Amino acid sequence: MKKQSSSINSRTDWPRVRALKDRSIKASSEHPEASVKHIVRGIVRQGLKPINPKASISLRVDADVLEWFKSKGPGYQTRINAVLRAFKDASL
Repeated sequence: MKKQSSSINSRTDWPRVRALKDRSIKASSEHPEASVKHIVRGIVRQGLKPINPKASISLRVDADVLEWFKSKGPGYQTRINAVLRAFKDASL
């Protein structure tokens, strides 16, 4: 069953939003200023194929292998995925 969108009846005051000037918009902890990293990521992704969703699994690996991947910094799960993908592609 398809979930009905809740955005059909927008309560946003669009004329007021359109009338806002950049200098009147204030950044706050709730709405921080966008970082360059997020802006560039959005630009780079534009026009590309959607990224396939990843499946969450439980995987048992040797402790020294996991520590090695973690020692290379943030993104160790992405690197493990890249190694597994390279192995899969090489096996074709």
